[in-house]
Amino acid sequence: MNLVETIRAKARSKGATIVLPEGTEERTVQAAGILTREKIAKVILLGPKEEVEAVTQKTGTDLREVQIINPLQSEKFEQYAETLYELRKHKGLSLEEARELTKNPLYFGTLMVKNDDADGMVAGAQNTTGDVLRPALQIIKTEKGISSVSGAFIMIVPDCEYGENGVMVFADCAVNPNPTAEQLAENAYLSSKTARAIVGMEPKIGMLSFSTKGSAKHELVDKVVKAVGIAKERYPELQIDGELQADAALVPKVGKSKAPNSEIAGKVNVLIFPDLQAGNIGYKLVQRLAKAEALGPILQGMAKPVNDLSRGCSVDDIVNTVAMTVLQE
Repeated sequence: MNLVETIRAKARSKGATIVLPEGTEERTVQAAGILTREKIAKVILLGPKEEVEAVTQKTGTDLREVQIINPLQSEKFEQYAETLYELRKHKGLSLEEARELTKNPLYFGTLMVKNDDADGMVAGAQNTTGDVLRPALQIIKTEKGISSVSGAFIMIVPDCEYGENGVMVFADCAVNPNPTAEQLAENAYLSSKTARAIVGMEPKIGMLSFSTKGSAKHELVDKVVKAVGIAKERYPELQIDGELQADAALVPKVGKSKAPNSEIAGKVNVLIFPDLQAGNIGYKLVQRLAKAEALGPILQGMAKPVNDLSRGCSVDDIVNTVAMTVLQE
């Protein structure tokens, strides 16, 4: 069983309910059919029932076991609007404005998760990342002790001996352009949770830089060194080291040479990039040049699971993202 199949199988055992706000989008409807048929998750689609059913007929999808909710006709609409008003009135939001926002399926879906009527939400096939994350950050917010979210990819590299037989977690590749040392430390902690919960591997975390153990002097290196110190103090259970160059993190011979006193140099399976430029470029290079499969991005650090899709996503991408959302702790 490959990793994707393993992730789907693990999700199947959870019996979770995931809301998909883009209920009239063709790929989303097709994914809902697969998720239900394979019992990966219970699915709620948002949208006018007649419009969802029109897409169902067009795509030949069986949605008999999928719950369809029109936010405008939901018996919980007023409850959700009042929840949003209470959460945002200190920002000047009126109850009428809260009602208007609750009509938006992205806000309605997020409020479902907030009120424990769904275990998580996945969107982004039609909407921008900003539109998906805005209600999540306003309503669900970050988990306790976490100041910012980050985005991880699970990289599955064929015929590769590095990481965990070619499987690695890369972060942050999607969200925070210029993280502080504290945010890098949080990213390491959150990525360790992703590695355990979704991949099922024991994380060995390398904090990446263009320097290994003082081989270069620069304020950018200093930030990574500081992040390692913070992570070791706040999360003493982590196996973590840095600053490490990528080859020192991944290649046993290089790790032994450049960082002889490190317990994990050359054995890293979770790579924490120093900023978004490096992370985004890094995962895309590996994806294209090594023909790796990139699962994600997985949004880390929310109090409850919400994940964003690429607008170019495939049906399988949606199914896999839902499965990973189910597994997030």
